Amino acid sequence: MFTWRGFTVHSYPAMQYVGLVAGVFAANAAAYSANIDPFRTFVATCILLFPALAGARLLFVASHWSVYRQNRSRIWNRNEGGAGQYGGLLLAVPLSVPLLHALDLPFGPFWDVSMFTILVGMIFTRVGCLLNGCCGGRATTSWFSMYLPDVRGVWERRIPTQLLEAAWAVILLAAAIAIWPHLPFPGALLLLVSSGYAGGRLVLESTRASMRHGERFTLHHAVSLLIIALSVAAITIRGPE
Repeated sequence: MFTWRGFTVHSYPAMQYVGLVAGVFAANAAAYSANIDPFRTFVATCILLFPALAGARLLFVASHWSVYRQNRSRIWNRNEGGAGQYGGLLLAVPLSVPLLHALDLPFGPFWDVSMFTILVGMIFTRVGCLLNGCCGGRATTSWFSMYLPDVRGVWERRIPTQLLEAAWAVILLAAAIAIWPHLPFPGALLLLVSSGYAGGRLVLESTRASMRHGERFTLHHAVSLLIIALSVAAITIRGPE
């Protein structure tokens, strides 16, 4: 992004950091609105950020293992992009159960609040992806394209996948704010936002340059379908109070 006094600031980790800070503030405001203890919510959120970031990175590495197998020192390289958001959610949610119990925080309301952290963080992080070139879209001659780099610095006209995912996060954030007061039970926002993101990801995943020639179905397609199925099942079983 820029160099200041010999210190290089890389776009992806910088925007990810801004997104996390903004997301924590958003969750704090949501906790006040939901009458959940804001300090304990802040503590739980900060603690869960570590497994969330680790899980997101590990899922990305697993889905690109052919690359990282040859150079394992890159796995935890903080200066390069690469994170699978599903990995963060899949690791942080189960690990939150004992933590929330210890902090005397209710599971459903906490994760409803945490959806604001995730969505706000996603918006900034996708801008970091755009600047870094990771998670980029396929090269195309379509009018719906932008002149953008990939992670190797190759500039072409591409589908602006990162901006589309950021825009989808903005739409989900606006919808979450609007519907949250009217949901039938605690935890419903977690389920609706998760399934909403997964539905958008099902479409946008196929626009990525990482899709290999002839490939139609990826790990992220499978996880998206799983999250949608689990969310719909949970909403159906739980039902309104």
